[in-house]
Amino acid sequence: MYELIYSPAALKQLEKFEHDTKERIIVVLERLRIRPESCDIKKLIGMTGYRFRVGDYRVIFDMEKDKLIILILQIGHRKNIYD
Repeated sequence: MYELIYSPAALKQLEKFEHDTKERIIVVLERLRIRPESCDIKKLIGMTGYRFRVGDYRVIFDMEKDKLIILILQIGHRKNIYD
């Protein structure tokens, strides 16, 4: 299993969501932590890292497979996250 590490910006963004949205994102991140290869992750073009889709929201993260670490960089709505 991977370890999830949240950046300060990601934690701040997560706290702004409504309770239901926040819970849904956390549940999906737990699934990503357990089996990232089974999730629909995509490499970002023009940026470092990966993106993971949670409905209308996106999680931008980087993964260190050799250390089993997933660093959550940003969480936000799909229309704002790539700015």
